[in-house]
Amino acid sequence: MSLRHAVLGLLAEGPASGYDLMKTFDVSLSNVWPATQSQLYAELGKLAEAGFVDVATQGPRGRKEYALTGEGLAELRHWLTAVEPARTTRSDMLLRVFFLARISPEEAREFLRHQAELAAGQVERLEGIRAFVESGTDDLSVYGRIALEYGLRLGRMQQEWAEWAESQV
Repeated sequence: MSLRHAVLGLLAEGPASGYDLMKTFDVSLSNVWPATQSQLYAELGKLAEAGFVDVATQGPRGRKEYALTGEGLAELRHWLTAVEPARTTRSDMLLRVFFLARISPEEAREFLRHQAELAAGQVERLEGIRAFVESGTDDLSVYGRIALEYGLRLGRMQQEWAEWAESQV
C-alpha cells in the first residue's frame, strides 16, 4: 500500500481538505498506514499533478478541498483489484530475537518484556478509537472496523507471543 492509494481511498468517500484528511488518518488509518502532515500535503500535490485529484474549492487562508477525478478512481480500483498486496516479511524486532543469545538472559527477558508492553500499548491505543470507528455507518467505518479488528488481534497475539518468549529464556 502506498500513501497515494490511502489518499485516493479517503477521497473516494468525498471531497476533503488536507486538514480533514489528516484528521481521518489520525483516527482510522494510522494503525495501518501512518502519515505525517508534510507527507500528506506532498502527496496531494503529486496526485493533482498526475490528474488523480482536482482542487474542488478554495477557501479562506488558502484552504483547498480536493476531489477525486475519474482517473483517480480508476487508479484506486486498479490498485484494489489488480495489484497484489505486499506481504512484508522483514522484522527488525524478530531479527534481534535471533541474536538475543549475545546478551545476558536478563537483558533478553527485558527486551521481550518491553515488546509485550509495546504490543499492549498498541492494543490500548486501538481500543481508544474503537467507539469512534464503530459509531459510523459509512463505508470507511464498516471496513475500518474490519481493519481495526485485525490490528487488535495482531497486537494481542504479539503481546501473548512476547510474554511466552520471555518465559522461554
